[in-house]
Parts: sequence; C-alpha cells; structure tokens
Amino acid sequence: MRILLAAALVAIGVGGAQAEGEGTSQLTRLLTAYEARGWEAVGRLDIGWGGMCTGALIAPNLVLTAGHCLFDAEGTAVDPSVIRFNAGWRNGHASATRRVRRAIVHPGYVYTGTTGEDLEVSNDLALLELDSEIRLANIQPFQTAGRPRKGASVGVVSYAHDRAESPSLQEVCHVLARRSGSLILSCDVDFGSSGAPVFAEVDGVPRIVSVISAKAEVNGRRVSVGTNLEAPLSEMMAMLRNGDGIAARRVPATQRTPTTGTSLLNSGSGGAKFLRP
Repeated sequence: MRILLAAALVAIGVGGAQAEGEGTSQLTRLLTAYEARGWEAVGRLDIGWGGMCTGALIAPNLVLTAGHCLFDAEGTAVDPSVIRFNAGWRNGHASATRRVRRAIVHPGYVYTGTTGEDLEVSNDLALLELDSEIRLANIQPFQTAGRPRKGASVGVVSYAHDRAESPSLQEVCHVLARRSGSLILSCDVDFGSSGAPVFAEVDGVPRIVSVISAKAEVNGRRVSVGTNLEAPLSEMMAMLRNGDGIAARRVPATQRTPTTGTSLLNSGSGGAKFLRP
C-alpha cells in the first residue's frame, strides 16, 4: 500500500484522532541499566557509513526491522556485512553486538525512497539473521502478536538521531486508524526510529504488533505509520527456512548507506507529508 497525502490520514478526522490520542505519554530516555531492564532486546542498527535504524530480537539470532533500512539512497540493496546490531545500546556500550549474516526483505515491499507522497508502507519489513545467537539472561527476544484495534494503547521503544546513545520509551500512544497494510499511530518517532518495535500488552507481557515505517504531519500534528506484521512475518520466516535472502559478502562492502535524513517536512492545510524516520 502506498500512502497518499489526501487519502490516508486526512480521512482519520483530526478531531477524532485527537480524542483517541488523549493520555498519550511523553518519551522517556532509558539512561540507566535499571530503567532499560526488560528492553535490552531492542537495539541500534548501525548501517554502513552513518545509517541508523532500530531493530528488535524476535529469536536469539533474528532481528526484526523495517525493509527500507536495507536500501541506500539510490534504491540499491545494502550488503548485510555492513550492518551491526547493538542490543541494548546505551551510553556507548551494547549488551551484545553481532554482525548480520543474511538479510530478508519482504518480497512484496517496493522501495520508493525516503520522502514524498507515495511511500510504500505495506510489507515494509525485514529480517536480519545474525552471525551468532545472542543468549544472555538479560536479553530475551520478544514474541509477536496480532494487529491491535483502533483506539488500542500501544508503546514504542526506539533510537533516533538526537537520542542515538540510549533508547527511549513511549509507554502509551494510540492506534488512530487501521489501513490495509498499516497502522496510523500517535507515537512519537524521528530519524533513526525506522524499524522500531511497536508493543501491545498481551497477558501482561509486551509483544511486538507492528514496526515503525514512516512519520508524518497532519494539520500540524505528528503521527507515525507502522506496518502490519502477522502474514508478512510468516512469509519471511518461510523464506528464511528455504535459505532465501541476501547473504553477507566475505569482504565488507564500502558503499555509503543513507544517513538519518533531514528535517521534517511541513504539511499544508488539510494535508500530510510523509518521510522515513
């Protein structure tokens, strides 16, 4: 699904969106080991020569992130050998660091750039197979769950360009709308937050229900867009079992990958502008 300015977010109704978003919490920096406890499986993805995204472990050797994180500015797939996953990155140190052995981008995803009116959101997912498992008591992979309903409370743990040295938690934001292939959220994201896990509480446990794909403004209000997870993730897991995907080269690539981007585009009256966080 390509998000269009007039069709996707304006249709939510700004007044209704604001009502659904009441009670949304602010970002909280997780600066200490105590504050970050339980979130260590979320990590910073360092990509090539300056690119950054967020990812989360869903198995000891599998990281879930956004598909567009694996493309450079020209739309060329990034060699997995230039990607490092830093689990629990905080204040210059990671609880564990691994290289990427293989990358799988959902076959239904089409890279359409990082800004514009028709960013591809549907199937904007990728799986990264690490070169070795992370098996530490304080780093427990997250389970996934089905897509939350409109109005549901969710949360996001992410890194961003201006808070790259520690994760931030937004404990409560809301699902403003559900579209085919995506969720519109009140969650606060910025450049570097692409691929950040969106959590919902299931039986008292946080489970990943979406992945951040884009951010936008609607009538001056910041929102974010997450991908559907269930069917696309199942399809990528099948690809993993079949040995599909892009394997890392033996010699690390030297190509540049995208940096965290520029400033947020301003929206016009009644419209929305989209870009990759």
